[in-house]
Amino acid sequence: MTTRHGERPDRAAACLDPLAALRTPADPPCDVYLTGNVFLDIIFTGLDSAPVRGTESWARGMGSSPGGVANMATALARLGLRTSLAAAFGDDHYGEYCWDALEQGEGIDLSLSRTVPGWHSSVTVSMAYEGERTMVSHGHEAPAPATDTVPG
Repeated sequence: MTTRHGERPDRAAACLDPLAALRTPADPPCDVYLTGNVFLDIIFTGLDSAPVRGTESWARGMGSSPGGVANMATALARLGLRTSLAAAFGDDHYGEYCWDALEQGEGIDLSLSRTVPGWHSSVTVSMAYEGERTMVSHGHEAPAPATDTVPG
């Protein structure tokens, strides 16, 4: 597996393999194959209350990570399963960040994923307050893959 930049990802994070004793050479290259939409998630935490129209709210905390189907892919990879994700990624900084975080940071196989020229990444902003969360998302439906990229 190589990244879209040609280097090999660091698979050291995937040291746990719960199925190692059961694997045979005839097994498929991945345990789990996922497909779906990847979002850039931006999460604001530590808000005292819901944002009020016409005012600016300040959060005490903030984080960002790949979201959407990437949440499931990340969880499965962290459990030690060999995870493959087929998704469309925008050709913007958000898409590159999500790609790198999933492939290099989590060891997820993205060989069936594609960066789509001219398509921007979907984004979700989540605001956590009073034990709840509110989300605002923006994106467009992923373009249909070319027939030569669909497995089987």
